[in-house]
Amino acid sequence: MEDKLRVNLPPDPNPKPLKFKLPPGSWDTHFHLYGPPHRFPYVEDRRYTPPAAPLEHYINLANLLGIERGVLVHPMVHGFENWVTLDALKRTDGRLRGMIRANPLLDDADMRRLHEAGVRGVRFNLVEETGGGFDEAGFHIVAARCARLGWPVCLHIPGEKIREIAEILRRAPVNVVFDHFGRVDARKGPNQPDFRTLLHLMEEKNMWCKISGVDRLMQRGARYEDAPPLAEALIDRAPDRIIWGTDWPHSSVYEPGKMANDGDLVNALLDLVPDEARRNKVLVDNPKRLFDFD
Repeated sequence: MEDKLRVNLPPDPNPKPLKFKLPPGSWDTHFHLYGPPHRFPYVEDRRYTPPAAPLEHYINLANLLGIERGVLVHPMVHGFENWVTLDALKRTDGRLRGMIRANPLLDDADMRRLHEAGVRGVRFNLVEETGGGFDEAGFHIVAARCARLGWPVCLHIPGEKIREIAEILRRAPVNVVFDHFGRVDARKGPNQPDFRTLLHLMEEKNMWCKISGVDRLMQRGARYEDAPPLAEALIDRAPDRIIWGTDWPHSSVYEPGKMANDGDLVNALLDLVPDEARRNKVLVDNPKRLFDFD
């Protein structure tokens, strides 16, 4: 099994110097931990094999960048076994929140126990090449249980899929968070149908979006300068519901020279959110309101 899987490159261990200082209380609302696999094994049916990216490495990076709070998004390679996430939450004494994979088999009691451990949301993967898909019945079951806890649901969703399920999302009883600019094709600009659909959804008070993954946009052919117009449009539409994350340790990078540098990704905030007051909302106020509650 192991030799048939693509192996990710490790993250760049040397972030470039920052051009500005992150405000106190800054959040990284999207990062992952992998393994180490001798403690937290990877599932057999995974689509790739990442190098270990343990908690200690992330905390070193966060401290260096000035990130004080974070949301650990449970990765696909660990399946529905949440031990890697729960272990990190336990060892960081409230610094981190967790977001687990959506699982309709968890009942209200299960989710209450996870809430007490620091979990504050679930994530649906709708990207087919990574093994995802949309189960409407499962979505409604999970969303209803999340609503009882105040948890948001996060969507890793292709841009073209947003139009297909937009009306379902409008009726969701929870906050809905789109990963990585809604994974639209940034080359097509802010007037493309997929992005216009996302903008219309962002008029709803329960819709949120992460302006994360600029490197992901570029991996799909976009230029760096394609990202700021998308960020500007989203922030103009919903300045109180935009958040940001590093996406560390940057999965799905297999070619040397393609790995993002986390210093560059933080510095990109100067272009994505040039206004300091709005940037402070994105980094501090908005994520605190969404994830930091009892």
